[in-house]
Amino acid sequence: MTPKLVKLNVNGRAHHTALAPNTTLLHALRDLGYTDVKSGCEKGDCGACGVIVNGAVVNSCLLLAWLADNQEIITVAGLGAAAKPHPLQQAFVDFGAAQCGFCTPGMIMSAKALLDEYPHPTDEQMREALSGNLCRCTGYTRIFEAVQNAAHEITSD
Repeated sequence: MTPKLVKLNVNGRAHHTALAPNTTLLHALRDLGYTDVKSGCEKGDCGACGVIVNGAVVNSCLLLAWLADNQEIITVAGLGAAAKPHPLQQAFVDFGAAQCGFCTPGMIMSAKALLDEYPHPTDEQMREALSGNLCRCTGYTRIFEAVQNAAHEITSD
């Protein structure tokens, strides 16, 4: 297969790379060093690989990387910094919403897309937005509490 030249704009940084046409965005991102994007089921079932592309959360394991050419891609590491985490990142810590942490990047990215669209989400909107993310540790209650808290923090600024 002839490689395709693509420009991936990740967390405000441009990467020019040649990729096989069948390379998923997940593998392209991990090859570029974005290990905050988790590789779970690689079938679109678990949501661990969730990233935001042009404002919409996507499972990066299902998107061919060349389709993200010149698009704006945000991973969980692009939301905040260790010194100043995004309110969602901080809420996941404060509410114990991350246990093993494997699902956390995808959960946070799904929650971010939700709060960007619905700053004051209902319980039903939260359930719907997070339904594509599987967690085997938390029971989801703490995750919902973290998202609700972050929504309050974000809108009270």
